[in-house]
Amino acid sequence: MTSYEVRPVGYVESTLVDPAVAPKQGSEGAPEAWLVFNTDVAEGLRDLVVGAEVLVLTWLHRAERDVLAVHPRDDPRNPVTGVFSTRSADRPNPIGLHRVRITAIDGLRILVRDLEAVDGTPLVDVKPVLSDQGER
Repeated sequence: MTSYEVRPVGYVESTLVDPAVAPKQGSEGAPEAWLVFNTDVAEGLRDLVVGAEVLVLTWLHRAERDVLAVHPRDDPRNPVTGVFSTRSADRPNPIGLHRVRITAIDGLRILVRDLEAVDGTPLVDVKPVLSDQGER
């Protein structure tokens, strides 16, 4: 089996510290949070602007990687469902996908809203949200 290396490009700085009490989705009351980038990726940030929507990919470093089925939203009233049909953090490759809006930029620090990732979560990548015209 082939393996791949993922290098974090930064980390999340947030008041959220406990995954058990963090919102399940960013739109469910997540506080603003900072994306703090490593200096070696600074050039990649140059065209990001306040007001833009971006997709933030994270490595959910506190997730359980041997879980293949869960009760969605951790609610036992929901039927057990395969993780690939859920947004559960617990999964073989715990990649988080977060649609956020940029509210401020300060050098290598980008303030976003609607990010439910906890403090210290590694950043894997940032990608623009494309319109129907598919620009960029």
